[in-house]
Amino acid sequence: MAYLTLHKKKLQDNFNFLKRMFDEHDVSWGIVSKLLCGNRMLLKELIDLGVHEIHDSRISNLAKIKEINPNVQTVYIKPASKRNIEKLVKYADVSLNSELTTIQWISEEAQNQGKTHKIIIMVETGDLREGVMGDHLVDFYAQIFNLPNIEVIGLGTNLNCLNGVMPSTDKLIQLSLYKQIIELKFNKMIPWVSAGTSVTIPLMLHQQLPKGVNHFRVGETLFFGVDLFEEKLIEGMHGDVFELFAEIIEMQEKPLLPSGVLAANPQGETAEIDESLYGRTSYRAILDIGLLDVDPKYLIPEDGEFEILGASSDMLILNLGENPKKYKVGDTVKFGLKYMGALGILNSSYVDKVVA
Repeated sequence: MAYLTLHKKKLQDNFNFLKRMFDEHDVSWGIVSKLLCGNRMLLKELIDLGVHEIHDSRISNLAKIKEINPNVQTVYIKPASKRNIEKLVKYADVSLNSELTTIQWISEEAQNQGKTHKIIIMVETGDLREGVMGDHLVDFYAQIFNLPNIEVIGLGTNLNCLNGVMPSTDKLIQLSLYKQIIELKFNKMIPWVSAGTSVTIPLMLHQQLPKGVNHFRVGETLFFGVDLFEEKLIEGMHGDVFELFAEIIEMQEKPLLPSGVLAANPQGETAEIDESLYGRTSYRAILDIGLLDVDPKYLIPEDGEFEILGASSDMLILNLGENPKKYKVGDTVKFGLKYMGALGILNSSYVDKVVA
């Protein structure tokens, strides 16, 4: 059976690397746990690192975090739906918001539960996902800062998640200026300028982060050690915190080309025929994992001597050529994972998860 391994020591090393960096810059940060898809065992590993703040886009995952350790500050990181407001206030200490009506609902529910709910107002800075337009921000704040049981603790932004707009020093300076304008106009302190996600870390590494930015929400760089500007591993971090192992369930020498009348497969794809390959064969391995678990384009084969030919819902097909490593049925094949590959695997109940 296929299984995913989380390497505990490598995760700890990446956490310590980031903690040192943020401490040196006097920046607060929380870990985005949505990649773990609410897996209780892996959430506990995360909390055991010494994490004090965890962010997630699923309220059910925040509920699990509170069950494991109620002292962890939980942050809900997408606009809330009306039907989830009660659970949001119950399980999230903080939420990211950009709609007046939603904040009013949160205020009413927070009164019902006898809580003060903290919010970060999200500001649109160009990527056109969630966020209040900058020109409307002062009026927006004026309508919410006196709402009962609501405490505005930050202004935030989100970049690169929809249209690929990258963070820049200028954009983050503008966000810091919005904070200063609101503080001066309303005589209210806003503690955080939450500059964004892992994609903003390279600005800090290159000493280009404006001084006003003092909060981050980090997931991908913790788990994959990646510089998202240059798509490369950050020196001193690990890129293989997660590894996938899949078992060979068939090994046969077969023709390189299919035979018969061709039509689209269930994925809507039609095989391309290279006539120069007629009559040639290779060893093909079938692995016990498929499209239901992961898109093959997000897999990184450790062994560069084979290629991924394709996948069906439950099986992955490899071309091993002449099989120089002498793979056989029952052997496991190891893969690294890109972020979206790990997300698929972690969301699959058909792949075991282990900690090593």
